[in-house]
Amino acid sequence: MKFLCLECDKAMDFAERQLPGDGTLVAVFKCPGCAREMAMLTNPMETQLVSSLGVKIGGREVPAQPMELVRGSLEGGREDVFQEPDHPLSEDVPVAGTTSPAGAGPVVWTPEAVDRLSRVPKFVRGMVKRIYGEWAREHGVGEMTPELMDRARTELGMEGM
Repeated sequence: MKFLCLECDKAMDFAERQLPGDGTLVAVFKCPGCAREMAMLTNPMETQLVSSLGVKIGGREVPAQPMELVRGSLEGGREDVFQEPDHPLSEDVPVAGTTSPAGAGPVVWTPEAVDRLSRVPKFVRGMVKRIYGEWAREHGVGEMTPELMDRARTELGMEGM
């Protein structure tokens, strides 16, 4: 897509991109002939659509990064990739109140632990659940709580995550 200057009938050049911080995007274009400027403002939904398509407004500002194509194709992977086999959805987490002997079967999650797990980004939630579940089974823990999640994170060396 190109914008034409009505005065000069020349294609306008991309001048700058602004991200005001409210989910919108501003793209400024400048005429190479008369220096007239115009701006295009997208609403948050349009900005999200453009970003999800991988469109670079104004072209690249940095050179292509190593493995960029691979990283881009891995975004938004399958939600069920790390689900436990006996649960149809990665969101299904056994909640306290049902019993499960320590070290056997799925780990029971307290409502507080489920709430904390729900704040993990969806694309890695299943993996995080599996990591905590494996740690719990290895330590004979049948019920996962936020305190045990903290302990597991420390023991697994994931404090900064």
